[in-house]
Amino acid sequence: MKSLNIFIATLILIMALAISLSVASHDQEDANETALDLPFTNIGLASNSLRGAGRFLAQNTRLAAMTCNEYPRVCRAKGSPGPDCCKKKCVKVTTDRLNCGKCGRKCKYSEICCKGQCMNPMTDHKHCGDCNNKCGKGNKCVHGMCNYA
Repeated sequence: MKSLNIFIATLILIMALAISLSVASHDQEDANETALDLPFTNIGLASNSLRGAGRFLAQNTRLAAMTCNEYPRVCRAKGSPGPDCCKKKCVKVTTDRLNCGKCGRKCKYSEICCKGQCMNPMTDHKHCGDCNNKCGKGNKCVHGMCNYA
């Protein structure tokens, strides 16, 4: 029984040592990444590896701190939702319903944003059903369809 207790204690110590070495090497990798000065170099570096660290410790919090009001060029980076900054979020004001044409200008519930203007796609003959979907000459836009019924 005594030898079994010694074996279990030794096994626990070896596992603790392996975990601590794994976390130490992971911390060194993070230190190398944070040495970069430019705010745009950390885009897309989120790691899915939970090697030796809990989920809370493995979260990449550096991306959350970078907002477009502090770094306006972040909205022009590849993969950004849009080139314009509105309320600390990157948006495209030509198509965003909550910031149509300019920051804070909201379209009504039934409207969509086309080229920075709020349009009703159910009745607008230039934007029938979707942006830039023009109805032919003499056709009307009814219920979002040209020449309905």
